[in-house]
Amino acid sequence: MKKITIINGHPNKESFNFGVAEAYKKGAIESGAEIKEIIIADLNFNPNLQFGYQKRMELEPDLLNAWEIILWADHLVWIHPVWWGGMPALMKGFIDRLFLPGFAYKYRENSLWWDKLLKGKTAHIITTIDQPGWYYRLIYGRPSVNQLKKSTLEFCGIKPVKVTYLGIVRTSNEEQRKIWLKKVKSLGQRLK
Repeated sequence: MKKITIINGHPNKESFNFGVAEAYKKGAIESGAEIKEIIIADLNFNPNLQFGYQKRMELEPDLLNAWEIILWADHLVWIHPVWWGGMPALMKGFIDRLFLPGFAYKYRENSLWWDKLLKGKTAHIITTIDQPGWYYRLIYGRPSVNQLKKSTLEFCGIKPVKVTYLGIVRTSNEEQRKIWLKKVKSLGQRLK
């Protein structure tokens, strides 16, 4: 049985992203996967990495629990909107506070290299955008995807990391959103 953690990075529970998360979850459950969820907006934590990496901040209980759920999973599904080319601030703070040296990676002594502590996991990023996915890739260089996929997940050993764009959300109608939800449910059914 595949163990999947769905991480929802949208701060508004009435957003389309919550419908996307639910569609993926339904599909994955139908395929026999075991699901756990992290709804970042529900967590009680300080998203500011106040001292950078110079001084360790104690992790709040919600972050410690979220980390256990991440470690438990074989596959991580990240769902978030793209705002100003990036992810919501709360989601960025979640990553800053949790994907720490000694947790997600470990620098080697006297070396530029590091050990990737999350090897063996895979991931899928499902992101909503207000432009066509091809435009976001070609014109802007997909900064949110580069940050999450390359600079975080792959840096920590998570591979492969697939990406699905849902957009243009701003001008979409109910019929288009139903098509996207059906597509996302299918991804869950195929455990991708």
